[in-house]
Amino acid sequence: SHDEVVHGKRSLLDKLPGDEWQRFANLRLLLTYQWTYPGKKLLFMGGEFGQSREWNHHESLPWHVADEPRNAGVRALVRDLNRVYCGMPALHRRDHDAEGFAWLSWQDDPSSVLSYLRRDGDDHAVVLLNFTPVPRENYRVGVPVPGRYREVLNSDSQYYGGSTVG
Repeated sequence: SHDEVVHGKRSLLDKLPGDEWQRFANLRLLLTYQWTYPGKKLLFMGGEFGQSREWNHHESLPWHVADEPRNAGVRALVRDLNRVYCGMPALHRRDHDAEGFAWLSWQDDPSSVLSYLRRDGDDHAVVLLNFTPVPRENYRVGVPVPGRYREVLNSDSQYYGGSTVG
């Protein structure tokens, strides 16, 4: 909502906890969660490059920071999230249909990991979200069809300003 980023409420990036690296990592996680979870997507002005100051209608967006490495990483992530979202019907075609979503794991609070399935008929996408800065080596999650799965997008990729832990 417009009201959530103006009038003393701060930008999304500025609301997140931690040092600068953690805030950007959390913003990338939040955007990935938003793009892969059911529902239509809404990103307020400046969110696409991780502006740190609150939106002000008296000034233009701080476009000069969009090319800073961490901000450029957020911008690249949003671009790639849009590409993946449009290219994978399972992520959008059944947004308002219960058959389009299934939890794989929502109860792993010790690891702070969520996993879910987005479906469109036989087509599906598995989403894993680690809400901590702790790598989860060999993390196992049940999938609906046996086989090899490939990582399509990693918000912690070095390309987006992360550490490239898969």
